[in-house]
Amino acid sequence: MSVTDTAYDVVVVGAGAAGIGVGVALEKLDLEYLIVDREEIGHSFRQWPAETRLLTPSFPANSFGLPDLNAITPDTSPAFALDHEHPTGEAYADYLSRVADAYELSVETPVAVTEITSTADSEHSETVAPDGGVATAEEGFQLSTSQGPIETKFVVWAAGHFGAPETAPFPGADHAVHYAEIDSFAAFAERESEQTGDDAFLIIGGYESGIDAACGLTAAGYEATVVDPGAPWEFRHPDPSESLAPFTRGRLQTAKETGRLSCLPGIRIDTIEPAEASGEKPQGFDVYGIDSDGDRVHHWTANRPILATGFNSVLGPAKSHFERTDDGSIDLTDEDESTTTPGLFYSGPDVVHNGVMFCFMYKFRARFPVIAQAIGERLGIETDQLEEYREANMFLEDLSCCEPDMCDC
Repeated sequence: MSVTDTAYDVVVVGAGAAGIGVGVALEKLDLEYLIVDREEIGHSFRQWPAETRLLTPSFPANSFGLPDLNAITPDTSPAFALDHEHPTGEAYADYLSRVADAYELSVETPVAVTEITSTADSEHSETVAPDGGVATAEEGFQLSTSQGPIETKFVVWAAGHFGAPETAPFPGADHAVHYAEIDSFAAFAERESEQTGDDAFLIIGGYESGIDAACGLTAAGYEATVVDPGAPWEFRHPDPSESLAPFTRGRLQTAKETGRLSCLPGIRIDTIEPAEASGEKPQGFDVYGIDSDGDRVHHWTANRPILATGFNSVLGPAKSHFERTDDGSIDLTDEDESTTTPGLFYSGPDVVHNGVMFCFMYKFRARFPVIAQAIGERLGIETDQLEEYREANMFLEDLSCCEPDMCDC
């Protein structure tokens, strides 16, 4: 049977941690739902560099009422399933697939959503009645997909952000390679150095992805220089979403001890240009920026610079249905619903409430039952099955305790 043959109560777009996680919560309710993804379950995790690991540690403490920090359900543990404290992206994607199988989730891939139309819009809410008059259609959504149109009452957008790297932060950035485009730091460096004869690499950006790249390169025997307008490697904050994770700091110290790592603060790169060969200097790249004193600075690198310039929200066709707040975050209600398009929810790392970022799994997973409960109640469905999330401290519905420096809920 085709996915377009059924009118669904909920369609979840995205089969990563957010999509599979909220899908499990929906599976516990008596409703018709479907999870779709344009690739496969956990696809973004499978695109991570081979050396990259989850920042938060996994430990099988569920039986003590302390769910594994990387678990997306109250009763599963990546540590138990994968036997790794900091799993690779590939391994974590395997965990997500196991969860989908264990709960017998309704997942269909590959299905690419290309347009979201709310039937509450006047031009779409009227249909021809059997008597020739005008009938008002039930409010909901029509999704245009690669498999045909899908009708649903609610949509949960859970596409994450790894699929939208910031590849054009300044002119000439196309001469560099973004962190998300690297399959392995060691393999990338070997390919580059074979062509240039140089073992030194420049990394633009000093947050998690930049330091991850630097640690991967130095561990493989290469030199790395990290430049950043600030000094993220020195900054401390009580919220781990605001500063480098302890796991990263430990790796950073190891990288520094090799003598092959330099971290240069106070430099904002604004241009990359191809460099002409001259004298003993082979062809490479001239990288320009402004230092903290306002002076023009220059770095030359034989190898392509690595952009660690972050990621954008993958809202795709849902973009026009979400507003942005003054600080640029997605504007959501207390139930993580769009403030402009009722019935459209967001699940994932771009959730922000009261200045608190929910970008880690252990944060945004507490919003899965909130979304499921909101949808269930509107459909008149019993939601008592979601109590297990509350018992496992994975049900954050009171946002009044969330403050920028502490979310003591």
